[in-house]
Amino acid sequence: MTDKSEIAKKFWKNLKSDRTIMLGLAKQSAEEMQPMTAILEDDEEGPAWIFTAKDVDMVQAMADSEDALVQFVAKSHDVFASCGGKLTKWNDREMIDKLWSPFVAAWYEEGKDDPKLQLLRLDISHAHIWLNENSVFAGIKMLFGDDPKEDFKDKVAEVDFQT
Repeated sequence: MTDKSEIAKKFWKNLKSDRTIMLGLAKQSAEEMQPMTAILEDDEEGPAWIFTAKDVDMVQAMADSEDALVQFVAKSHDVFASCGGKLTKWNDREMIDKLWSPFVAAWYEEGKDDPKLQLLRLDISHAHIWLNENSVFAGIKMLFGDDPKEDFKDKVAEVDFQT
């Protein structure tokens, strides 16, 4: 049996390694969500940090802080999540220095001083997380007439995170 904390740990582990999320503002439509790279520090469970540009539609639609929606699918397709939280503009030079990498630098012609650079802080406050760990076994069980729903009932969790 899988408990909420195990499911949450798998979510954070996969988010840290895979990094790609669909991010949007709660006040916008789902069609306006955008793929973004979320960076997690060390082994922490949030916040996630996102380098983007001030001229991106989502950033232009933001006040200093907004309710945000996040969709996440692990590359392995064994973790799926629909999340909510707070997205905040956060151009703190110390944090930019800490998170800076060659991958990030490739997007900013003037480096850390690029006037278009916008760092965002994403504090995920809650998530609905699904694990898909036994899809092969569920398929085999179905072939033999077993009901796979029993295997999946403890692979879903509503999780509230402290922010």
